[in-house]
Amino acid sequence: MVDIIRHVRAALDRLWHDEQGAEGLEKLLILALLILPLLAVLIIFGKDIRDWVGTKWDDVKTESDDLDNFNVP
Repeated sequence: MVDIIRHVRAALDRLWHDEQGAEGLEKLLILALLILPLLAVLIIFGKDIRDWVGTKWDDVKTESDDLDNFNVP
């Protein structure tokens, strides 16, 4: 039983001191730091953004239709 505990403790000690993958984890945390606030803004203000973009798109279409109906002599 003592031998099993010693092996488990040695494995946990190796895992604790292993730094392999730390760089990948740091990159993942930086990406999360950038993406999560953007995601929160989209969730909170998504309807307002959609309405604003729709209004601007309608304005562009109206101006385009006005130019199509403009008769050049």
